[in-house]
Amino acid sequence: MTTILTVRKNGKVIVIGDGQVSAGNTVMKSSARKVRRIIGGSVIIGFAGATADAFALMERLEAKLEQYPTQLARACVELAKDWRTDKVLRQLQAMMIVVDKSETFVLTGNGDVVEPDDGVTAIGSGGNYALAAARALEPYEKDPEKLARRAMKIAADICVFTNDNFVVESLDA
Repeated sequence: MTTILTVRKNGKVIVIGDGQVSAGNTVMKSSARKVRRIIGGSVIIGFAGATADAFALMERLEAKLEQYPTQLARACVELAKDWRTDKVLRQLQAMMIVVDKSETFVLTGNGDVVEPDDGVTAIGSGGNYALAAARALEPYEKDPEKLARRAMKIAADICVFTNDNFVVESLDA
């Protein structure tokens, strides 16, 4: 369980994730890094779900981005196709948010590659809380990192599977 939030505003994109790793009702770790840079730092991913599955998908996404450099949408679609149609990959239990300087995508094992309408999206157990908070705060907060941190703090206060030990990565859009 986790919460990952992305905010794209005023020429920046922020990806923020909490650090809690839970097994059932037990907190196993409070400082995990679920937000990472790949491809020399030009792409940021945030993942929710089974950690080993997320890392396997992250490696496959890197391979797709090497195959289709500067084509984030194409790489994400190709990964989603493999994830949906491959018998082994289909069993992986994770979701990912993938961003570069101009695009944001949510990828799922159902073959979804969704680009949010408004530059704000979230996944994970506290994702709906973080998303609602970010959308409510968006008109009042100009700084995207402050907005993301406040929204995540709200999610952490509500969702027992989300903590306030945040990892933040950003790109200039």
